[in-house]
Amino acid sequence: MPYWNPKTETLSRDRLRALQLSKLRSVATWAQARSPFYRRSFAAAGFAPEQLRGWDDLRRIPLLTRDEWMASQAQHPPYGDLLAVDPARASRLHTTSGTTGADPLRALDTRSDWAWAAELWCYAIWGCGIRPGDIAYLAFGYGSFIGFWGLHYGFEKAGVLTIPGGAQNTEQRIRQLVAFGATVVASTPTYALRLAQEAARIGADLRGSAVRTLILSGEPCPPQTRALIEDAWGARTFDTAGMTEIGTIFLFECADRPGGGHVIEDHLIEEVADPETGDPVGYGELGERIVTSFGRSAVPLLRYRTADLVRKVPAGTCSCGRTFDLYEGGVLGRTDDMKLVRGTNVYPRAVEGIVREFASVGEFQIRLFTTPDLRDEITVRIEAPEDPDLLGDLRRRLAAAHEGLRFQIERVPGGSLPRFELKARRVVDARA
Repeated sequence: MPYWNPKTETLSRDRLRALQLSKLRSVATWAQARSPFYRRSFAAAGFAPEQLRGWDDLRRIPLLTRDEWMASQAQHPPYGDLLAVDPARASRLHTTSGTTGADPLRALDTRSDWAWAAELWCYAIWGCGIRPGDIAYLAFGYGSFIGFWGLHYGFEKAGVLTIPGGAQNTEQRIRQLVAFGATVVASTPTYALRLAQEAARIGADLRGSAVRTLILSGEPCPPQTRALIEDAWGARTFDTAGMTEIGTIFLFECADRPGGGHVIEDHLIEEVADPETGDPVGYGELGERIVTSFGRSAVPLLRYRTADLVRKVPAGTCSCGRTFDLYEGGVLGRTDDMKLVRGTNVYPRAVEGIVREFASVGEFQIRLFTTPDLRDEITVRIEAPEDPDLLGDLRRRLAAAHEGLRFQIERVPGGSLPRFELKARRVVDARA
């Protein structure tokens, strides 16, 4: 059976919508009754849960932004007043990875919330063909960042032997996962490449190891990056995406790998909207994810603007039989990642997709700066062997994909650019 929850993963779309609407009423009622933030927000919008009579009433619920959540934390430290339970009932605290100079978002979970988080990871585990008898290795630091914590408990729930790979350097992790006969490895796409590079340095044969599956999460994974990972490991990769705000994943790639990830629609409502107007967009159109989750009682989440850029396609795009819609290509980027350089939009994921076409490039960094005459410039720094043809070809491809924008290419010594275990931060914006 390819489904973790065959009853809901194969529901008709009409019955799935009815289930979502029922759960939406429940979580909205819970939030209004118990969360000071939502009481104020609902009152200001003139919304009451009893107005949720049909699907179109979803848009009566006011949108929630990260800035509002962070402001709530600042005004009511340390957790803010979105909370719908006494903090004494919580069993876990996790945070976002945060950005330089910014406080992380903090979220509490009860025991039932955390069980729900593991349940959603099980959809991904089962969906990509992992079963009891597999041995899973999590190449993850196990800090307060939520990362792969939920996957760890999902593996245990699914009956998979689970090896936590924290508190070790990259070489130690490689030797351990090979020695223990891991058949599954979980990491970010960036760290999967880093593990492969280090394995080559120490002479470890990943292609000859027992690893046959990699679960990737934490950052977008362009097809070019995926191809490099699969070639280096000799294993299949499966994309997932999650976020601290919901406490778990929201999409997973199934064994049929249709070029996108199934949205876990029996536990979430995922809207796609125009980032500027907030109006819904149709199938196949690029837009911003807006998520409502049903399983987190401590911090209800209703119509949260994620800043993730996605393109939704119908369930029938995949042949696996699930009735869940998909995000084509997974998460394609973020509205707040886009950089404007001399009137041209530059998305880091698009740059990565081009750089990764050059297998000899070990690592890269995007640097933006302002010249003394106040002109914006963009440089891609690469670790690569000396090869004038490579530099010229890369420069031309980047320009062709960005309306002729001129990229400077700088070759730097191997090992001089930062390495990342969790989310990669390859963009340095040093503009005034």
